[in-house]
Amino acid sequence: MLYLNVDHLRRCLQTLSTSLVLYRKAEQGSIDQEVFRNAIIKGYELAQETAFKLLKKALKAYGHGGKKLEATPVKDILRLAAVHDLLTVQEVERWFRYRDNRNNTAHDYGERFAEETLVLIPDFLQDIATLADVLERKLGQGEKHAGA
Repeated sequence: MLYLNVDHLRRCLQTLSTSLVLYRKAEQGSIDQEVFRNAIIKGYELAQETAFKLLKKALKAYGHGGKKLEATPVKDILRLAAVHDLLTVQEVERWFRYRDNRNNTAHDYGERFAEETLVLIPDFLQDIATLADVLERKLGQGEKHAGA
C-alpha cells in the first residue's frame, strides 16, 4: 500500500502564504518588498514541483507505471489526476495557468512577470491546500485506499 506524506507540501503552502503577507506589509518599492517578492516566486516554483511529484506518486497507486509517469508531460499528469478525482476539471484548468506561468519564470524574472504571478497566488494557495487535503484523505498515512 502506498502512503503519501504531504507535510512538505503543507510547509511550502505555509512559507508561500507567509511570504505573501510580508510582501503586502512591506513598504512599496522597498528592498524588503523585493526580497519577499522573490521568496514568493521561488516558493511558487517549489510548491508546484512538490505537488507534481506527489501527484506522480499518487497516480502510481492507481496503477500507472512510474517510468511512464516520469516521461509524461505535467499537463497530462494533471489530466490523469482529474480522471482519478484527485483534482476537479476546474482545478486542472487553473493548474494549467499556474504551469504556463511557472514555465515563464525560466525566461522572465522581471517586474511584469512578478506582477502576473502575484495575481495567481491567492487561488494557487487555495488549490495547494485542497490538493494536500485530497491526497491526505485518499492516500495519507494509515488511510485505506480502495483504488490501490
